[in-house]
Amino acid sequence: MDSKAIQELIAQYAPDAAAIGLRAATALTMLLVGYWIAKFASGLVRTAMAKRSIDATLTNFIVKLVFCILFALVAIPALGHAGIQTASVIAALGAAGLAVGLALQGSLANFAAGVLLIAFRPCRVGDWVDAGGCSGTVESISLFSTILLTGDYKRIVIPNSQVMSDAITNYSVMPRRRIDLIVGISYDADMRVAKDILKKLVEADERILKDPAPTIAVSELGDSSVNLICRPWVATADYWPTRWKLTEDIKNEFDAAGVGIPYPQMDVHFHKED
Repeated sequence: MDSKAIQELIAQYAPDAAAIGLRAATALTMLLVGYWIAKFASGLVRTAMAKRSIDATLTNFIVKLVFCILFALVAIPALGHAGIQTASVIAALGAAGLAVGLALQGSLANFAAGVLLIAFRPCRVGDWVDAGGCSGTVESISLFSTILLTGDYKRIVIPNSQVMSDAITNYSVMPRRRIDLIVGISYDADMRVAKDILKKLVEADERILKDPAPTIAVSELGDSSVNLICRPWVATADYWPTRWKLTEDIKNEFDAAGVGIPYPQMDVHFHKED
């Protein structure tokens, strides 16, 4: 091929090559700028979530999600500007996303529930809760499951969708709790003596709070007993030790004072037939 033919080819294809190069350079610039914007915006999101003390697992996920969404919003137009057909790519990604979503419905439900648990914090690690039909201390909350430790140290892994689908009772979140005791005494026992004993025991225990004031009253006249209620308030951490000690002291003091605690009785009659 002589020099004239080469010059003709250059003259024919040079404009197209220059246009392609320009589009490629523009697309690359768009990608670089989009990457920088996505990185900057995701950094702002990380800083904002860190200031609110949001869980690190959720923070990392949200930051990556924001980065990917923003970068994708720039990358697709950039590829189209470079001459790449993006419609088929978008359609393929959409179909793949739909298939994955249908296959992972349960996992996605657990994931969504995990995001809500971490974001709204109905319970935290170390809290004693009733959740998902189980009771125990929260050991960890991940994006897919919540782990509880029971009182006898069994480990229960509960899917987050099960936790969020039912009521969550948190016994540790409030600084104080009320002890509810019902004490039955016999009808022939001196009710004033029984109430004085309860009042004395409540006042003697330093763990019982003065405010709110304890409640000691007659709740009902039962079939076989007069039922008294004793409702003192304690710090949440002192709930069970105080309840156990108070129950034992009530029994001992009632026995010493001769206040009878009735128990169910049954009379059996035998009839002799001739």
